[in-house]
Amino acid sequence: MFIGHFAASVVAKAARPKLPFWACVGAAQLLDIGWGSLVIAGVEKLRLDPTLPGSPLDLYFMPYTHSLPAALLWSLVAGWLAARTWGKSGLWIGAVVLSHWLTDLLVHRPDLPLGLFGPKVGFGLWNLPVLEMIVELGLLGLAMCIWVARRKQGRLAVRPAIGWFFAMLVLASINAVPGEPLSPAGMGALALFGFAVAIAVAALVDRADQRR
Repeated sequence: MFIGHFAASVVAKAARPKLPFWACVGAAQLLDIGWGSLVIAGVEKLRLDPTLPGSPLDLYFMPYTHSLPAALLWSLVAGWLAARTWGKSGLWIGAVVLSHWLTDLLVHRPDLPLGLFGPKVGFGLWNLPVLEMIVELGLLGLAMCIWVARRKQGRLAVRPAIGWFFAMLVLASINAVPGEPLSPAGMGALALFGFAVAIAVAALVDRADQRR
């Protein structure tokens, strides 16, 4: 899952408009930001298996970012830091971080440890790529409808939000295009680049809102 994770970001921003959107977007991918960094460092591991349906990722070792205990810890720390910065609204940031693990549970094959190292779970929508994409787009599309309605109520321009949404669709399209196999470190670096773009475009939405 990629853009589907951002549904939680959009819902958090709609519920708490004073939260910076860039922080909401970053929170949705915080576990994967940690994952990409640890893959580059050689701490967490993956294999690429082109015979797998849907995603070719065999994520066989990622206890420090994608085990349930690690996800809970990252969520608590992020929520605590955000609450110190943005008050009680910051607790939504922690919830967005945790949502990443829950949405991964839908699409991943059994590679998410319930303990630090196992047993592993995952409902495997990656094995049904068309259905998986429908779920992703459906989650984000529904969240966008809520956000756009809230922006209209608050007399905020809709165009910046729609622009971010279309930028995410472009990123998702690029991500879906098959290419030359990358090394694990290359996969981690590519993921970090995609997250940086998503956060940067979200910051532009914040900037546009501040100019109103």
